[in-house]
Amino acid sequence: MVLTRSPLRISLGGGGTDLPSYYRAHGGFLISAAIDKYVFVSVLRPFTPGIYLKYSRLEHVDRVEEVQHPIIRECLGMTERGVPQVEITTLADIPAGTGLGSSGSFTTALLKALYTYDRVFLHPADLARLACEVEIDRPKEPIGKQDQYIAAFGGITCFTFSPDDTVEAVPLAIRPDTLLDLEDNLLLFFTGMRRSASAVLKDQDVRTRESDGQMIANLHTVKDLAVRSRRAMEAGRCAEFGEIMHEHWLNKKKRSEGMSNSTIDEWYDLGRASGAIGGKVVGAGGGGFLLFYAEDRVRLRKAMVGAGLEEVRFRFDFEGTKVLLS
Repeated sequence: MVLTRSPLRISLGGGGTDLPSYYRAHGGFLISAAIDKYVFVSVLRPFTPGIYLKYSRLEHVDRVEEVQHPIIRECLGMTERGVPQVEITTLADIPAGTGLGSSGSFTTALLKALYTYDRVFLHPADLARLACEVEIDRPKEPIGKQDQYIAAFGGITCFTFSPDDTVEAVPLAIRPDTLLDLEDNLLLFFTGMRRSASAVLKDQDVRTRESDGQMIANLHTVKDLAVRSRRAMEAGRCAEFGEIMHEHWLNKKKRSEGMSNSTIDEWYDLGRASGAIGGKVVGAGGGGFLLFYAEDRVRLRKAMVGAGLEEVRFRFDFEGTKVLLS
């Protein structure tokens, strides 16, 4: 049996500039951080032929083409198995559709497990590239590359997306005390709302392809905010990073009406009035998790829990997608 683990992530700046519709024309840049919440995948050979799948549903089919789960079907097809005899089981710490990149984490964990089962080593860059092929290129989904790359690499990483589709991954150069500051003062709260990232991002993708001036200008601003965030964190100015997060959220909300709603806005305003310097909805928007940088984390926790939100405490993950058992 092979057992793999892939981290979920929080985006710290530049999200949206990793979509091909933007970076192929203008280049993209973002900062993403892997956290110690995971997707787990196991692969083993059962005693009888066939494909046995255990996720939120159960599947038992004879051929790859009959698999209903689109990502599993593509990954099995990519590994070019002959007569299939495989059992795949997946578990996750956090449910899908909550903005923490679970789909990208699942894909990298599954590919890592299948290739490890076949005794093939994948470098994180190759693993991320293959995951993007499965999730973006083949199904033509309007999503970005952030989730697959941060899941594969781990850490707090700066990604540069070039027009020729190459991706540069560079760790954020921060001091140990800055790292502890971020872990202590970045607080994550679940809104209880779930949504489809591709549905939220479709409007952005279409308008970017059509060279909509307002959308392009918005994404240029997002990229600039990510660069400023990098400078602030690498200089140890975490409070300044918190202020940039607030700018980022105000700008992000302008991209689509689906980014927020009246309830999320109320929670965000409450957070800002209760010890948070800045924050935003993680991921594509529309639900999922609220991430704050806190000046007074005790007061912020009390306010958010009092409003009915559940905190998910985390630390950063610096291992990326890895094999736990083989």
